[in-house]
Amino acid sequence: MHTVAVLALDQVIPFDLSTPIEVFARTRLPDGRPGYQVRVCAEQPEIDAGAFSLCAPWGLDGLKGADTIIVPGTADPAAPLTSAVRDALRAAAKDGTRIASICSGAFPLAATGLLDGLRATTHWIAAGLLAAAHPDIEVDPDVLYVDNGQILTSAGAAAGLDLCLHMIRGDYGSAVAADAARLSVVPLEREGGQAQFIVHDHIPTPRGSALEPLLTWLQDNLSRDLALADIAAQAGISTRTLIRRFREQTGVTPLQWLHRARIRQAQHLLETTRHSVERIGAQVGFGSPTAFRDRFRRTTGVSPHTYRRSFS
Repeated sequence: MHTVAVLALDQVIPFDLSTPIEVFARTRLPDGRPGYQVRVCAEQPEIDAGAFSLCAPWGLDGLKGADTIIVPGTADPAAPLTSAVRDALRAAAKDGTRIASICSGAFPLAATGLLDGLRATTHWIAAGLLAAAHPDIEVDPDVLYVDNGQILTSAGAAAGLDLCLHMIRGDYGSAVAADAARLSVVPLEREGGQAQFIVHDHIPTPRGSALEPLLTWLQDNLSRDLALADIAAQAGISTRTLIRRFREQTGVTPLQWLHRARIRQAQHLLETTRHSVERIGAQVGFGSPTAFRDRFRRTTGVSPHTYRRSFS
């Protein structure tokens, strides 16, 4: 039987901890046998889980011999990893154990060095922090999970469920995974990635910066057909200077900032109005419905219609 060890670190997030426990423990093979044995492991006998404490029946020795280790997220992603946990995870990886993280569990996994040189994800709100703390990791904030073979990572909250179902399908096939998905009352595959859940506000700019008046003007004129020359003229500077200042103060080009602001406004209109997709596209400055749909899907991972069904 496939053994899954769930590692409960201090300040573990209960949702992240319970997801693999429930999904794997309830998985059944076609003949009715359980597909997985689940162990909950921890360095200390008692673990702080925020609203309550939990007693793990296994110590770190429970990681040895496991086929899969799951690292759930913790409330403090920046908390240092103890040498005992780091060494245990590295030893498991050396033995060929599959290791996966859920949400901010990518941070302790990154602290072991096992994600260096790999593509990984975490909750979108913490992706920038992970990328800054571990520049050797290619952080992708837009996906629900990343499968590198032996090492896997997932985005926040419910994305851990997507990852667990993905692993079940790899272990036992689509029929067993589909049955596990039905038990959890979720689709086996969700359309789009976590990009659809990201709040795409305009990139923050310090108060009093040279660009603040221009960004306010852009936000008020999203419906207009604006070219780079129009934006530069409004700012009273050359297009070359405009691009340089935008990159210095926002990290993106003027048109990238404008597209992102338009999509965020479109998300708001899809959530709060019954306007047609065509009308919303025009309201936020896209010249054609096709251009709007294409840009919306590239930014969020789903179509405007799918986004409206999910969030309206």
